[in-house]
Amino acid sequence: MPKRLDELSIVEARRLALAAQGFGAPRARATSSTVDVVALMKKLGVVQIDSVNVLVRSQELPLFARLGNHDRSAIPKATSQGKIFEYWGHEAAHLPVEIQPLFRWKMDAARTGKAKHWGLTSFYEDNKSYVNRLLRHVEKNGPLTARAVSTRTEKKGTWWDWDEAKTALEYLFLTGQVMSSGRGSDFARVYDVPERVLPAKVLNVPTPDERDARKQLLIRAAKGHGVATADDLADYYRQRPAAVKPLIAELVEEGVLREVSVNGWKQPAFVHRDSKLPTRMNAVALLSPFDSLVWYRPRNERLFNFHYRIEIYTPKPKRKFGYYVLPVLCGDTLVGRLDMKADRAAGTLRVEAAYVEPGVAANKVADRIGAEVRSMAEWLSLEHVVVGRRGGFSAALAGAVGSRRVRTRR
Repeated sequence: MPKRLDELSIVEARRLALAAQGFGAPRARATSSTVDVVALMKKLGVVQIDSVNVLVRSQELPLFARLGNHDRSAIPKATSQGKIFEYWGHEAAHLPVEIQPLFRWKMDAARTGKAKHWGLTSFYEDNKSYVNRLLRHVEKNGPLTARAVSTRTEKKGTWWDWDEAKTALEYLFLTGQVMSSGRGSDFARVYDVPERVLPAKVLNVPTPDERDARKQLLIRAAKGHGVATADDLADYYRQRPAAVKPLIAELVEEGVLREVSVNGWKQPAFVHRDSKLPTRMNAVALLSPFDSLVWYRPRNERLFNFHYRIEIYTPKPKRKFGYYVLPVLCGDTLVGRLDMKADRAAGTLRVEAAYVEPGVAANKVADRIGAEVRSMAEWLSLEHVVVGRRGGFSAALAGAVGSRRVRTRR
C-alpha cells in the first residue's frame, strides 16, 4: 500500500476497482456453492437483474465472471433462505438481505408521495381501494404472481404492457408493502408480504433515518468501487448526485472516506479508509452488459478507456458489434468484446462476433479468452462452441477454442 493512496495512476485505480469487485481472488477448483454466491453478493453489495435470456439471465453472469462454475440454482436458494432480497437497488437487483433497512426511506418516500414513480404513483392515487384490497388478499392467501390475479382480457403486448393487477403489485413492491419471494419458471416475480420473506432479525431492525441510510449506502458503494468519483458513488445505488455530495463531504470529514486524485481524471475521487492496493491483477472474465464493474458507462471510459453501449434495442443494420455483447477483461484491462448466444436446441455456445480493442495483440489474449469461453460452455451444459466470422478477433479466438467437444456436467 503506497503512502496513503493520495495519488493514483490509472493502473493503480484499475487494480483497486477490480479487487473491490471480486476479481482479486483465484477461483475455486470445485463448483462454487450457494454460500460462495452469497459471500460474493455481500462483497459487491448489488447484482442487477435483467430478463434478457439470449445467453443466460444477466444476474448469473457476474457470478460466473468471478466464481467460474457455480450452482446455477444458487440465487433462488439464497432468496428462499432469506440471504438476499430483490428491490430497486440499482435497477431491479438482488441485494444482501442485511441492507434492506437502508432502502426503507426510499420505500417510505414512494408510499407517502414524496417521490413519484413512472405511473405507479398516479395509478395508486386513482385506484387506492383496489390496491389495498389486493394487499389484503396477499396477506390472507399467501404468495402469488401477477398472472394469478390478472385482470387482462386481451392478449399481452410489449414487456411493459402491465394490467391493473401487475401495476398494483409493482406499486406495493416499490413501497415495500410486498416483496419478491422468488421468481417463477417464466421469470415472473412471486409477491408476498415482508413478514413472510425477511428473516426476523432483519425485519426487526429499527429503520434508520434517510440521511444515515444514504451515508451507509455511499460507504458500501465506496467499498464496491475501490476508487470512485462522487458521481460513481451516487450511481451505484442510484442516488441523486446533488443529494449525496454533502454526505460524501461528511464521510471525508469523519475519516471514513479519503479524497484522492487519479491521473487523467478531472474530478476528485474517493477511497474507503480500509482500501489496500493489490500489486497486480491477473483476472480473465466475460462481463455482463449489466455487471457492476461496467454498468456506469462514463466510468468505463475514465477507468478503462473503453467505450461501450448496449445494442439490444438498436435495429440490426445499425448495430456496430452485435445484439448481446460482453466486454472481455484480461489482466487489468478490458481487451475486447464478444457477441454471444446460447443455442440451447443445438447444445451450442455461439460467439457470433469477436473483437479486440485497438492496440491489443490478438495472439497474446486468445488462449486465455478461448479457455474462458469453453469454461462458460461447460457451465451452461452446452457441448459445442462455434465462433462466427464477424470481427477481427474471430479467427484467433476460433483457433484458441478449437473443435473439441466441451465436457459438460449433466
